[in-house]
Amino acid sequence: MAAGESEERADAAFSRPVRTMIHFIVFSSVYIAVCALVMIAQTNKLLLLEYNTGNYFLFVFFSTLCSYNFHWGMTPFSETDLIRLSWTNRHKTLHLIFFLVGLVGAAWFFIPFMGDWLWLSIGAVLTFLYSAPKVPFLRPLKNIAIGKTLFLALVWMYVTSALPILLSHRNWLPADYLFCTSRFLLIYAICILFDYRDRDYDRKEGIKSMVTLLSEKGVTRLYVITLILFAVSTTALALNGLNIFTVILLVIPGVIMVPMYNIARKNFSDYLYYILLDGMMMFSSLLTLFI
Repeated sequence: MAAGESEERADAAFSRPVRTMIHFIVFSSVYIAVCALVMIAQTNKLLLLEYNTGNYFLFVFFSTLCSYNFHWGMTPFSETDLIRLSWTNRHKTLHLIFFLVGLVGAAWFFIPFMGDWLWLSIGAVLTFLYSAPKVPFLRPLKNIAIGKTLFLALVWMYVTSALPILLSHRNWLPADYLFCTSRFLLIYAICILFDYRDRDYDRKEGIKSMVTLLSEKGVTRLYVITLILFAVSTTALALNGLNIFTVILLVIPGVIMVPMYNIARKNFSDYLYYILLDGMMMFSSLLTLFI
């Protein structure tokens, strides 16, 4: 199904006020910022972490608004029938406002973590590297192979899993390493689908990733291997302190991602990608927090 057709069908399912609200929440990156907070809450709960959680939630929320609105605000204008790009073309000023609000908020809530500035700075650098090719004088960075996929998956794992452990100032346990590995692999599998959707544009722009470098079969193998490693690292948590029921809940998103591979390669709808697939990152978090 063509992207434009799937977008029109999805849009038709909502009244205009509802559609406007969904576009604002999702495309302004409020939705993805909430996803990050839910994922952090899961990390805190499952790994029994104690640190300045309130300020960290606010720091991550504003940082996510800042980085994502910077990324989309720097996206060049283009004629398109895709909902998100059309929305971005019309709301550059809003992206700028949210970027500035996020920047100020992130700077303010960084202050309580001055003693851990190095760990937070690593996250900031990884985040910037993902969007750096959009900055005119940094466009040569687009030639860094596989960077686009790995930087995004790594920064999401780092901010929502590794950094809370580091801020708790405790010694790392085997379960901590396994949990971080599990989360990285799930996010990486999701990123593969995003890269597959964007592969033609990325090749045209000279942006390299594993998906642009591999053949169709190679991409499938990479996806399958990633999900297998996700399953192994996640189930291993049952041997390192987590109860079996919790581990089953953690595995569920990986099971859903198996059929999602063929679906997402045929349907490039922004609703599918920016609501369902992005939401898949926090799905196990919702399960473990509320069940």
